[in-house]
Amino acid sequence: MSDNELRGFYLRYLEQLNAHKFDQMDEFIDERTTLNGEPATRDDLIAVQKADVDAVPDLHWELKELLFDGDRLAARLINTGTPVKEWLGVPPSGASFEIVEFAIYQVRNGRFVHMTALHDAGELLRQLTR
Repeated sequence: MSDNELRGFYLRYLEQLNAHKFDQMDEFIDERTTLNGEPATRDDLIAVQKADVDAVPDLHWELKELLFDGDRLAARLINTGTPVKEWLGVPPSGASFEIVEFAIYQVRNGRFVHMTALHDAGELLRQLTR
């Protein structure tokens, strides 16, 4: 895929993710992939995404930067939301969060085959427990 095709692919993925349309993820995620270096299936990834949105119904990803290197993408995003259920071991308190996410992906045959995401978990917990 060219850089422009990768950009369009990622923007469509992010649109579906923000709309919480998980039934559309087969368009973007290969049946077998890795998540943070561990083998995973598409269903595994969708289960994680659904659990996050179940606990944080307004979870939103805002793209700030997107870089390309061949079949790899790197994104800097701002994640926001307000948990309404226990999430990451923290009971809901009405507190919202806004954190930076760095994500790296590899795309093969038009789908993600490797996905890695890094968040500042300490900052997330500080915001949710203050």
